[in-house]
Amino acid sequence: MNFLRSIIAVIALSCCALSALANELRCTVTINSDQIQGSNKEMFNTLQQSIEEFVNNSKWTDLTFQEKERIECSMMLVVKSVSDNILKCEFTCQTRRPVFGTTYSTPLLNFQDRDFSFSYQEFDRLDFQTSTFTSNLTALVAYYCYLIIGYDMDSFSRLGGTPYFQMCENIVTAAQSASLDESEAKGWKAFDSNRNRYALINNLMDEAFKPYRMFFYEYHRLGLDEMMNNVANARARIAAGLPVLKDASRARPATYVVTAFLDTKNDELVNIFAGGTSEEKKKVYALLTDIDPPRQSIYDGINRER
Repeated sequence: MNFLRSIIAVIALSCCALSALANELRCTVTINSDQIQGSNKEMFNTLQQSIEEFVNNSKWTDLTFQEKERIECSMMLVVKSVSDNILKCEFTCQTRRPVFGTTYSTPLLNFQDRDFSFSYQEFDRLDFQTSTFTSNLTALVAYYCYLIIGYDMDSFSRLGGTPYFQMCENIVTAAQSASLDESEAKGWKAFDSNRNRYALINNLMDEAFKPYRMFFYEYHRLGLDEMMNNVANARARIAAGLPVLKDASRARPATYVVTAFLDTKNDELVNIFAGGTSEEKKKVYALLTDIDPPRQSIYDGINRER
């Protein structure tokens, strides 16, 4: 009897452990169809639910995640037009991760895809295969899922996101080889823009930008995560790494990976260095306004009295 009870207890514990396991992403999907008049609005509700289930219920890696470890992220599609089952949209992807010992979550990525088109009919099944290009919609969503995971992994370990950025690169290559019309091909092309899906992943996988990715790790793991232990030291470490952004910008003008970082981090950088020493404020303000002059008014907050 005691043996039987032991077996039952082991089975119960195993079931609890399995139930605590989860997929990698916890994503909220929003679809804004306010610009579309007289269309089947229920189609957009179906699309929103399909994308959310596709992202959250898919297993994107071989890693084991606990429920509390799932990566918080969001995706939003703003539908600009619908014609013959072709949706033209703007797509925004955001992700964040908790800072150790705090209730604060730091943004990792805030990427806006301004021109994205795909074919969709209500109740279409969203299917993705790593070796086959199935549709522009699933290719884009999968690309951002791997990008989210890659950014998260890079923030916790040096170059930890490489396998997932490689998956993004594979998706880009497959999209470039697919028979897409001109509107669907936008974003995947090598020379279409220096601010698109291709440009971002090309930067991230370029050996020339490895110092930037190392800085991305240090910023989060050795900077933000150490704020609770010693704010001054953590802030100094971040300040010491910031020149990498300037080096990357000078080496490759219009570098999108740096732009994407500042798109995401500008407010956070102001909050970090507003409490810094006079010397830190002076150096950081000069560097940020040099490489990101359009946001000078935001960086002015570093020098404002608190």
